[in-house]
Amino acid sequence: MHGPAFHQGAPGLPPRLWMVAGTGEGPRLAAALLGRGWRLRVSVVTEAATGAYAPHPHLELVAGAIAGDGGVAEILARAAAAAQPFRWLIDASHPFASEISASLARVCGAAAQPLLRLERPRLAGPGVHSIAGFTDLRGLCREGERVLLAIGGRHLATAVACLPGALLHCRILPGAPALRQAMAAGLASARVACLRPGVDGAADPRIERALCQQWGIETVICRGSGAAPQLHWQRIGAELGLRLLLLERPAVPDSVEGLSFEALLERVGKPAREAPQAGGGPLSPGAGPPAPAGSPGDGGRAG
Repeated sequence: MHGPAFHQGAPGLPPRLWMVAGTGEGPRLAAALLGRGWRLRVSVVTEAATGAYAPHPHLELVAGAIAGDGGVAEILARAAAAAQPFRWLIDASHPFASEISASLARVCGAAAQPLLRLERPRLAGPGVHSIAGFTDLRGLCREGERVLLAIGGRHLATAVACLPGALLHCRILPGAPALRQAMAAGLASARVACLRPGVDGAADPRIERALCQQWGIETVICRGSGAAPQLHWQRIGAELGLRLLLLERPAVPDSVEGLSFEALLERVGKPAREAPQAGGGPLSPGAGPPAPAGSPGDGGRAG
């Protein structure tokens, strides 16, 4: 279940959206939706992530992990019971956050809750080779080949098991959980770097470039996130002549509509300027599906 809400301002009259965020686009998308007149609940994993969102009277920030299908269903049920349902649920989680995306798809499908998925563009470049999954790594790296894993901490053990004989290094985010995962995967401490990459796609990747040079890296394995981190590694690979193995992102479930940033905004549209009449009057164009009848009552509190 989510932790305490960081609610900014009193609830307003516009209908609500719920965005599950975990990407760099989250704050920009939130600002665009608020600017269009929606009330917005944003779920992020950590309290630190709330700092990227500008205060707004119609913004509700909630920090903490969502407890799977049950957690999603509970939040939707509380919103409906308080007559404050969500017109749209927007999945803007990381492209590789497959567990929460699957939960959102299952629960929204069962509850007839409209769900949209923010899809990043797929990026390609010279020296980039896409692989479908970790098992496809078998046989791709020779004995003693210097390989850098830039795939996060959770899947390090799986990758290590698929690369016997290679001399493995890793770049992980600074923090005890990722470091424990690296040690549990059997990586030597001298070949583990804890650093946070830049979030700006135009950032100069000097630290990671120097890291590759210091370790004599020949191949980098990273995730096809379609955003700044992927571009980061593509630049380094092109500059240093490295081979880049790109893990393909999980497919969006067939039941979920995946849209680019601009297309998602167009699909969501703007909230109705006037409340529907008692008999179910028309909504303004692009306002999304009509909300169940009822009067506002939950005050925008967290589910």
